[in-house]
Formats: sequence, structure tokens, C-alpha cells
Amino acid sequence: MQLTPKAICAAAALLFITGASLGQTADTLRDAAQKAVQTNPEVTARFNAYRAAGDAVHVARGGFLPRVDLNALAGRDNDRITGRLPDETQSLNRSQVGLSLTQLLWDGLGTRREVDRLTHERLARYFELMEATEQTVLEAARAHYDVQRFRRLVQLAEDNYVQHRYAFLQIQSRVKAGVGRGVDLEQAGARLALAESNLATEQANLHDVTVRYQRIVGELPPAKLPALAMLKDGVPASAGDAVTQSLRNSAAISASIEGLRAAREAASGRDSAFQPRVEARLAGAGGRNVDGIEDQKRNASAHIVLNWNLYNGGSDNARVNQQKNLLNQAADARDRVCRDTRQVAAIAYNDTRKLTEQLVYLERNTLAIEKARDAYRQQFDIGQRSLLDLLNAENEVYTARRAYANAEHDLALAFARTQAATNRLGTALGIARTDQAADEAAGWAAGDDAPARCPATVAEVGNNTDRSALDARAEGMSRSAPAPR
Repeated sequence: MQLTPKAICAAAALLFITGASLGQTADTLRDAAQKAVQTNPEVTARFNAYRAAGDAVHVARGGFLPRVDLNALAGRDNDRITGRLPDETQSLNRSQVGLSLTQLLWDGLGTRREVDRLTHERLARYFELMEATEQTVLEAARAHYDVQRFRRLVQLAEDNYVQHRYAFLQIQSRVKAGVGRGVDLEQAGARLALAESNLATEQANLHDVTVRYQRIVGELPPAKLPALAMLKDGVPASAGDAVTQSLRNSAAISASIEGLRAAREAASGRDSAFQPRVEARLAGAGGRNVDGIEDQKRNASAHIVLNWNLYNGGSDNARVNQQKNLLNQAADARDRVCRDTRQVAAIAYNDTRKLTEQLVYLERNTLAIEKARDAYRQQFDIGQRSLLDLLNAENEVYTARRAYANAEHDLALAFARTQAATNRLGTALGIARTDQAADEAAGWAAGDDAPARCPATVAEVGNNTDRSALDARAEGMSRSAPAPR
């Protein structure tokens, strides 16, 4: 049966179904992730690779079954027999139809090893499909958050432009009234131009992330997006738990383990070249002058055939050595994937902790700067502050608000990255897996093939700073400073 692109997308969509909603704030994010899984070419490509791997297993299993061949011929034989006086020439017209059956009896377990190898390859493709879907959900979340981020930054840039335009118009009216200085107008114009540049930059960035959203999800983002959805539920309680869960649940690690097992079966299968191949063959034919024997109408045969290659130019030994090296390479690839997974999980979780703490300080900073800006504006109106002080305060407010918005969206993305690192992002969005292929991975375990060079240790660098010691240093500097005059 030929699959249409629509059917392929529908089959891939079976990997996820919509579960319980996390609330309206997460609905658009969940919808974006769902559409990305259904339409993203990376997911459908992995799905087709998995189906092809299943077909390869069926191909290999065919080696256990008998092979039946039908053959037919019609023609004329001309034979010249020498050694007689005179030489004799015989001509014979013949036609026949034959049927042969060949059944493998022994091939050194080569076919069995090949079936086992391809079965592991199929499982590897399945786990790669799971990894691709989880990463696609993460990319959809990233695209969603980036659109929200830059829409917010455009709003801040617009507000910043309005404030600088207002200041410019105020200074301009003062200069025209003869109570302001021309240099103040130049300063206000320079800051207004910078605000216009910032607005143009943010608008360009918004365009870029919108196009990226369209590439990942398959359509443009909605005109209105709700508030940020912080996917906190289910996030591990500690960095150690995050790393442990990521190493246990990672589909990428599972795929690399199945790749290692496939390489091991391939290495074992190479040994079959040193053993004999035994087949049972049954054949029969009927017709006129069968096998070129005059007046023969039929024949039948039954054989046990043994073929044992005794020398092959050293190729078989070379293949065995080659496969051993490939087995070692597969083990190295497994450990590399494990280390990459550990790093991603540790960084993502640390970002959630770092950004949660930073948001408190950034909010405090923003509120303080806004109050200072308002005070500077009042003092400027009565001549106690310079224009440069007021413009600097406006820029600081814009910078503080922008930093807070970026940190807030970075935190939302950090939670999503942590969920994806522990293979739970789809579940956190209310999207549950329901594919039939999952049945063959039921009960799967790494066993003795777990990564050997990837302990679940967590770095705590930079997380144990003693603030009291830093405060004591500052107080010491204050005491040693000269008294104000």
C-alpha cells in the first residue's frame, strides 16, 4: 500500500494525542506543539525510517523459509561428440518446466544474527522517533516563547520611543520659547534616534522569530497570545534528580544502546563465514527431452548440499576485525550521547534555579529605576536635574524592563528545556503518547549495556556563594573609606 503525505502525517500524529489541558495560558502552546508534531518533516522522516526498519526485519526473516523457483525453457541443443570415427553431431529439440525448492538448514547462525541485528536497529529507529518528537515539541515551545518575547520587546521599544519623543518635543518647545538650550535639543534628538534604532531592531527580530515559528509549526502564530505558561509541574526537586531522570528516560540514550546491541549482533554474525552452509534442495521437471536427454519426459532430485568456504583471501578475518572496531565505536557513541544528555539536563535545571532568583533582583531593580526616573523628571521640570540625567534614566528604565522581560521568557524556556531533558515535555503540555509501536518497547531496559563512562554526577560550581562573606567585605571597605566632608 502506498502512503500519501497526508496518511504519513496522520500516522505520525498517532504518536501524540491531546490530553488534559493545563489551562488557557498553555492552550496555544500545546496546539503549536501538536501541529509541529503532525506536520514537521523531521518527525515524518523518522517515522518512515522506523517503518523501513520494520520491513528490513521481515526481509531477514525470509531467510528461515524455503525458496521456491519456477523455471521453464524451450530450445534446441547441438552436441558434437569427438573421439569417434567419424565425429558425431547430435541435434535435439527440447522443452521443459521445472520446480525447485531450497531450504536453509544451517548457516552458522548467520541469518539468526541478522534478524536480531535488524530487530535492534528497528528499536533504535523507534527511540530516534521518540527523541525527534520530543525535540520537535521543544522547538515548537521555543518558537512560541520567542514570538511572545519579541512581541513584548517591541512593545517596550515602542514605549521607549514614545518617552524619548515626548522629551524631544518638550525640549523643542522650550528652545523655541527661548528658555532652552540648543545643545539640549541635540542630545534629545540623539537619544530619540537611538530609540528609533532599537525599535527597528526589535521589529526585525520579531519578523525573524515569526518566520521561524512558521517553519517549525507550519503556520503563522496567532495574532494574540496569552500570558507565559510556566511548565513547572513535574520538574525535579534537585539537579541530581534532573540528571538521574534524564539518563533514565532519554530516548537518545536508548537509541544509542540499541545501536550498540545491533553492532554486537553484527559482530557475532561475521563468525558464520567460518562455518559451512547446508541446504536441502528438491527439484523436479517435466517436458520433452528433459535435461537434453532424448525421450526423457520428467526427472526429480533430492539433495543435501554442503558448501564450506576454506579460503577467501583473508576477507572474512578482516570483516571480523572491522566489526569489532565498529562495536567499540558504538560503545563510544553511546557514552558520548549520555554525556551530552547529562550536560543538557544539568544546564537546563540550573537555568531554572538561576533565572528564578534573578527575576527577584531584576524586578527590584526595575521598580527602583522607575521611581528614580519619575523623581528625575520632576526635578528636571524645576531645573534641579540636567536633561542628560533624565535621558540616562529613561534608557536605564528601558534596559531594566528589557532585561526583566528576557529573563522571564528565558525562565519559561528553561522549564521547557528541563521537561524535554527528562523526556516529559509532551506530557507536561497535556500531550500523551498512544502509538502502537510503543508496545514493542514495553519492558525495555538498558541492563548491562548502560553507559559505562557517564556517572550521574552534578557540578555545583557557582551555586554556593557565601553572601554574608561578600557583605562583610563591603562593610570593611566602607569602614576604611574616608569620612565625607
